[in-house]
Amino acid sequence: MQGPSIGGVSVPRGDGKTVIQVRQGASLTDFADKINASPGSLVTVMFHLGEMATATQSLDEDTFRLLGAELGYDIRMVSPEEEEKELFDAFSINLEIGVDAEDEEDLAARPPVVTVMGHVDHGKTRLLDAIRNENVAGGESGGITQHIGAYQIHKEHEGVDRPITFIDTPGHEAFTAMRARGAKVTDIAILVVAADDGVMPQTIEALNHAQAADVPIVVAVNKIDVEGANPSKIRQQLTEYNLVAEEYGGETMFVDVSAKQGENIDALLEAVLLTADAALDLRANPDRDARGVAIEANLDKGRGATATVLIQSGTLRVGDAIVTGSSYGRVRAMLDEHGQNLTEATPSRPVQVLGLSSVPRAGDTFVVAPDDRTARQIAERRESADRQASLAKARKRISLEDLNEAIAQGKVDTLNLILKGDVSGSVEALEDALLQIDVGEDVDLRIIDRGVGAITMNNINLAVASNAIIIGFNVRAEGLNADYAEREGVEIRYYSVIYQAIEEIEQSLKGMLKPEYEEVELGTAEIREIFRSSKFGNIAGSIVRSGEIKRGTRARITRNGVVVSENVEIAGLRRFKDDVTEVREGFECGINLGSYNDLQIEDLISTYEMREKPRA
Repeated sequence: MQGPSIGGVSVPRGDGKTVIQVRQGASLTDFADKINASPGSLVTVMFHLGEMATATQSLDEDTFRLLGAELGYDIRMVSPEEEEKELFDAFSINLEIGVDAEDEEDLAARPPVVTVMGHVDHGKTRLLDAIRNENVAGGESGGITQHIGAYQIHKEHEGVDRPITFIDTPGHEAFTAMRARGAKVTDIAILVVAADDGVMPQTIEALNHAQAADVPIVVAVNKIDVEGANPSKIRQQLTEYNLVAEEYGGETMFVDVSAKQGENIDALLEAVLLTADAALDLRANPDRDARGVAIEANLDKGRGATATVLIQSGTLRVGDAIVTGSSYGRVRAMLDEHGQNLTEATPSRPVQVLGLSSVPRAGDTFVVAPDDRTARQIAERRESADRQASLAKARKRISLEDLNEAIAQGKVDTLNLILKGDVSGSVEALEDALLQIDVGEDVDLRIIDRGVGAITMNNINLAVASNAIIIGFNVRAEGLNADYAEREGVEIRYYSVIYQAIEEIEQSLKGMLKPEYEEVELGTAEIREIFRSSKFGNIAGSIVRSGEIKRGTRARITRNGVVVSENVEIAGLRRFKDDVTEVREGFECGINLGSYNDLQIEDLISTYEMREKPRA
């Protein structure tokens, strides 16, 4: 009904019982559509209520409740999950993936999905290496697994070939968010505890995640071959956390293993299968449209946006139209963990999907849509909602060193950050960890943008407009972008180990920065040709693009803006047949990187040195 005017403006009013559902991050324009009012009239109403708001500004729940009480509406904020369900209901897409939602005769057994969790340095990656015979840790910065991957192995159990899917979640406490996400899609958790070290803080943290998700736990007592190993002590310690070993009369299976020696790995897999058969009803309907979760996603130079997805129900086939988060597309190809092409993927199968329009976020749910048009519409609605919700986050360029002084002068109350990384799981984990830093009420930390891939001009322009600092995690700004950032005074911080970023930001926010070394770029060279030498290995025929390349300095290799190797030594420099100590800008040379041979044409070799600088 049309109520009395407020401030000379007539607005449709409710009877006090009319329920209006408003999504989180909505604006006055969105609310006006629902009550058939003019957005301008609602701006006037807000003004008379003492609240200044534009028609397109995202408002919080309290503001909407105030407006609803004034106009006679019961405002109810819709959570992302409820909004998703309504969105898919509108397109007649069934989101139910539980066993209860299916007819018994449609269900078939599916493999268990296992997450390996535990304290840093207790051997999670080594254990996965032993299981799948791949060396992941060798390529990790600081020996810490930084990306989520998913793999499937096969184990013969009671004469039957049984597949088991493993989700590899990182071990450092900074990756809490990624580990928690791993538990949500997991059937069984393997808790790795070192026999010579015992229960540690991250062990308890991992245990809490698994228990909160109501996931059965199998304990792998690792490093039993190390001097001082005491598996019995581990069993006793874990009884305090409601994990009682079977030999003590409990229900939890403990397996003593040595990942390094490959000892008792079969027994661990047996324990996983026995736990799955005893405690879980692992069934799914393979004859329906696929549903699942994006475990990881990144931007590949040759393949475009790719995502590792875990099928939870149904069968995904090449050619299916899918939507995951605000990304959509048609499945152009599916690859398994060995890079082999698949035509279809059944429940509990992890596959890499090619053909998406953009990089989804790790943890986004994916569904198969009836057609490309429907998939695009769903993705566009999701993107619009995300954009509205993020509008409220934008605030006011500042450096970490200036932060303490600026706070003291009352010039700043918010530190804005832009996060860019090589894969979305790392970006999301870094964001969650940074937002948990407690620095009191004097300063607020806001993540105003995050994304995957090299640091772009758009990122730098946003930093200029909002006084933000850019954090590059295993990605860099190069060429014109780097020059533009320096010219505009935008600070870009580069990291390859996530906890270093967290520690430095926290120290900066707390004004505890001490003198430290800063990285100074000496020169860059672009690889034009690669020569094979039986004596020296690969020789990179290069042209020096900037500065000087000096023998003996440290270098990093970047490929399409993404760091592929750090801390490589310039072992040799040659000009024609002569050994030289340095080569200046514009000259060609041959560069020997010692034992490092993973080179490609157009790779960029950047040399640098660490110089001590005082903190402000």
